[in-house]
Amino acid sequence: MADYKYLHLDVFTNRVFSGNQLAVFMDASGLETALMQKIAAEMAFSETTFLLPAETDDTDVRMRIFTPKAEIPMAGHPTIGTTFALAHTGQIQNGQKSFVFGLGVGPTSVELKWEADRLQFAWMKQQVPEFGTITMNREDLASALSVEEQDLENSKMPAQEVSSGIPIFFVPLTTRSAVDRVAIDRTPICRYFNKMEMPERLVFVFTLEPADDDATVYSRMFAPMFGIPEDPATGGASGPLGAYLYKYQAVTSAQAKQMISLQGVAMGRPSRIHISIQGKDQKIDEVKVGGEAVLTGEGTIHI
Repeated sequence: MADYKYLHLDVFTNRVFSGNQLAVFMDASGLETALMQKIAAEMAFSETTFLLPAETDDTDVRMRIFTPKAEIPMAGHPTIGTTFALAHTGQIQNGQKSFVFGLGVGPTSVELKWEADRLQFAWMKQQVPEFGTITMNREDLASALSVEEQDLENSKMPAQEVSSGIPIFFVPLTTRSAVDRVAIDRTPICRYFNKMEMPERLVFVFTLEPADDDATVYSRMFAPMFGIPEDPATGGASGPLGAYLYKYQAVTSAQAKQMISLQGVAMGRPSRIHISIQGKDQKIDEVKVGGEAVLTGEGTIHI
């Protein structure tokens, strides 16, 4: 039998038992793909990461990311969380300014901010998103989300597919209470996508309704196709979210540089995802998603 050690982190938070859980296998050499998938299913977190030697000269490490059901080419909370894991073990050295992961979408850089000898914050650069299908059938969409038609935002923000590596279907809602009422059953949402002649997508619902906090956006994300009924924090969706808000002028250029998405509240795991969009004249030049993470535990799997 072989032993494979992992670190358990809570990501997009500075407190244990909040944010999004992550298992990081620090040395996955010798593990075959099928076994990585079985381990990810066993861990039962939204994602599990496996670190391997760098495959190209422009990266520092190869990272593979698995949900309980599938390998995915990129994701935000695994990238941020694994950065903190590498800093904890010293593989990212104190004071180092950047690190480059080899992901399924290619080299992905992370900017690092330190406080004394502790990694305090990490920014992940993401691909400038591609904007896809817009759907117009409000009645059927509301029914698929288990909300009322009047809960759908009736503004210039459409329900639309956006992707920085994984296509995600964004739906703006009017209030936080409407976001909290959303319930996703795979059968009706797939029926809706079929009617719109779209493949099944991850579903991200959000509102700009302000409250007594500093969040720009209040959000939830559902990924039943990946074995994730609901995700407490979705960095891979947050870059596209910020770009979407910038494109449709839901935020000013100044606001776009420092947004916060508050996600996971309905699950009892509040997560704070920082988003920064740089652009000019509605042309997006740079997309970054950032946050903190805390070490919650560690363990060993015997295989």
